[in-house]
Amino acid sequence: MKPKYQVIIDDIKSNILSGTYSVGEQIPTESALQDSYNVSRQTVRKAILELSNEGFLRSEKGSGTYVSNLYRSRTGGNTMKKTIGVITTYISDYIFPSIIRGIEGRLNEDNYSLLLASTNNDVAQEKKALEMMLSYGVDGLIVEPTKSNLYNPNIAYYLSFKEQDVPFTMINAFYEELEVPFFCLDDVQSSYLATRELIAKGHSQIGIIAKMDDLQGKYRMKGYIKALGEAKLRFHPEQVLSFDTASKPDLSTNLEVFLEENRDALTSLVCYNDEVGLEVVHACRKLGISIPDELSIIGQDNSYIAKNANIKLTTLTHPQEQMGRDAADWVIKKLQGKKDLPTNTYYQPVLIEGETVKEIVLE
Repeated sequence: MKPKYQVIIDDIKSNILSGTYSVGEQIPTESALQDSYNVSRQTVRKAILELSNEGFLRSEKGSGTYVSNLYRSRTGGNTMKKTIGVITTYISDYIFPSIIRGIEGRLNEDNYSLLLASTNNDVAQEKKALEMMLSYGVDGLIVEPTKSNLYNPNIAYYLSFKEQDVPFTMINAFYEELEVPFFCLDDVQSSYLATRELIAKGHSQIGIIAKMDDLQGKYRMKGYIKALGEAKLRFHPEQVLSFDTASKPDLSTNLEVFLEENRDALTSLVCYNDEVGLEVVHACRKLGISIPDELSIIGQDNSYIAKNANIKLTTLTHPQEQMGRDAADWVIKKLQGKKDLPTNTYYQPVLIEGETVKEIVLE
């Protein structure tokens, strides 16, 4: 459990970094903070002293305590070498090492430092990461949004970056509430091409597994529905398995139930990504469903796990390293004062044939 003075420090710091308290604004009095937190005057003074030492507050004798922005010059902001913050949902798995490698490679060319944080797709952890970046005084920021298909309670922090003229861009997805430059795969097109490939191979009973708290999942669902519509195939809600970050640990179990229930109805599946595609392969092996003879599947993202699996997954490309490099290049050019930079960049996916799709021959 946090000491009481630390709770006060964290709350005041959050209010400053999110812009709730503006620079120069007077914070509540010591007695008001005492009442608010139900603590002693000594505890309040300890918190204020520490925040003053860190440059977040300044006290004027006989007047009160005010918000300061000295913390910005005491951290990374005053060094000759510029620092770019990078916040991703995950760091060490799936496509993220390749994206980070692309960012790092480009930053190194211009002697920029990288400050890395991850959120585990959790908004509370995103808040901590944003506060760290603001406290440190990063010169620019690259963010992969957290639960991008849901309302984000951390929007105020992004607006603080804008107010401070700190350039930032988003990768893989974006917050629709914000006007923000982004670098994304064309996720609608990715799922559209996957579904169209299955239709071209004679499949008409096509299901989808979609992650619905991320914008990528929403758009990949859209591409699937678009391809079905063009082919005059019915959309069957019971042939959709949706999941989110919270339910992901139960995906294996839910997949088995879904596959068993649709055993006679489905001939193919569009998977949210390669990771899910390989979960389907695993579940099918447990249930004795042959891939691709009984069920064809297509992943998405052309990840290293798809390349190294013991079955060659049919998938679609994702720019990964190039996306990271381009996002870093955008931030560097913005800091150099370049004008007319792109506000949004979509990369076009390409189908990569594997061993997991079978053509259905009508007799």
